[in-house]
Amino acid sequence: MSTRVQRAPDPREVAVFRSDGVARYPEVPPYHPSERYPEYPFGSNVDASPNVAYDAVRESLALLGLDRENFGTRQWNPLGAIVGPDDFVVIKPNMVRDFHEEPEKGIEAMITHGSIVRAVVDYVYIAKGGRGKVVVCDSPQNDADWDGLWAAFHFDELLDFYGRVAADFDLQVYDVRREAVRKRHGVPVERYQRPGDPLGYVAIDLGDDSEFAAVPERTGRLYGAEYDISETAGHHSPDRHEYLVAASFLEADVVINVPKWKTHKKSGITVWTKSVIGICGDKNWLPHHTEGTPSQGGDQFADDRAKRKLERRVVALTKRALLRGGPVRLRAGSILRKLGTYVFGDTNRGTVRSGNWHGNDTIWRTVLDLHKCWIYADRHGVLKDAPQRRFLCIVDGIVAGEGNGPLAPTPRHDGIVLAGTDHGAVDTTAAMLMGFDPDRLKILTRSPEARGHDLYRVPRERMQCRSNVAAWDGPLQDLSEPLDWLPHFGWVGFVERRQDQVPAEPVLSAPSPD
Repeated sequence: MSTRVQRAPDPREVAVFRSDGVARYPEVPPYHPSERYPEYPFGSNVDASPNVAYDAVRESLALLGLDRENFGTRQWNPLGAIVGPDDFVVIKPNMVRDFHEEPEKGIEAMITHGSIVRAVVDYVYIAKGGRGKVVVCDSPQNDADWDGLWAAFHFDELLDFYGRVAADFDLQVYDVRREAVRKRHGVPVERYQRPGDPLGYVAIDLGDDSEFAAVPERTGRLYGAEYDISETAGHHSPDRHEYLVAASFLEADVVINVPKWKTHKKSGITVWTKSVIGICGDKNWLPHHTEGTPSQGGDQFADDRAKRKLERRVVALTKRALLRGGPVRLRAGSILRKLGTYVFGDTNRGTVRSGNWHGNDTIWRTVLDLHKCWIYADRHGVLKDAPQRRFLCIVDGIVAGEGNGPLAPTPRHDGIVLAGTDHGAVDTTAAMLMGFDPDRLKILTRSPEARGHDLYRVPRERMQCRSNVAAWDGPLQDLSEPLDWLPHFGWVGFVERRQDQVPAEPVLSAPSPD
């Protein structure tokens, strides 16, 4: 097997491969390819049934021009410019949750499919010369069941396969959450410890370099992953903005991000940029929205009607009561949640709350802060001037998710895989392919103005799309024939590129006296 290829990938380029066949994942784990490609290292371990996912990963790497000289030969090593034999590689799929809000839709549109992970691991295996340690890890949502996710990804079959055919290759899988919760009717009833990241955690305080340093008046109103906001407030004050990062992501020489392509209720889209949430060991350190209506300086709701102000007060009192409720909180919480849905509306049926709309002015700050940690923090959590690790992103869009994403999306069978090495280029390409306007996505527009560290490498006019679809191949600004994705209902009429549907963006003002 060849060593590292010296020609580095171009951050301006994003590969977009679309399959001609049926956009369906293979059914039999560990998801062998259906063809014995020249570079394939595992001989006769192929499957007669089609594997669209494996083919699409391979073709996307070829479209990026990685190790172009050796493509089609046994020596092809597409990740050789990114991964060296002695590098510690972390592969981060999207493992958000093991169940869909509407069970009949399944979870294929929610999580990265195991067949995509298998193809990525194979090419990392080639780049590392068939030896060394590789870790697959993520931080799922707090209420995700790890056993359910393990079964959905078919990790038993994947680990068994590599254990049989690659004795010197150490593949491991981690859930990097420190703890998880069990919920009933949306109410947490049990908190339990997880084994967590074997390498531990690093608390990183960005201080004045945090995007939240520009809005000190929000102290005490930043809402995290659970209804007890005191923990979030403890890590975000006017002079302290702290994140708990799983050490595996800081120890890594290379991170290969393998997100699912979806819409998102708080950020508009989730591809590479938003997926950085998964490097955290504790989601309650992460501000998700700011409590209050727009006139109160919040983004919890989309309007200032008296009903929303009343809801905020009622919800705040209810949460405080539940925190003191002890064993009775399960019954009480369930009843109150159902009553609240009846009175104030269902957040999965068109009612905007919890920052689930285009006016969310909080989540982009969290996401950009985390990217500073992911890119620039050394293994001790000290932010440096230069990037500390190399990145590649391979996006699973074989079955993508539109509408009420990320937890209740409607599947889209588009058969697409994107690949690139710059988060801004990958996400801008994804947004334009969706038929969305990148200028309406704060996770993209605020990146050039990030405090403290540079998160903006490629201006849009220099981005290039490399695709087997003619209308998508060329300068990104010339992309035509985009797909017609349905946004989350809190973004409908705001994020689409059809300008006649785009209203003015609401301005978050300072809190009012009430």
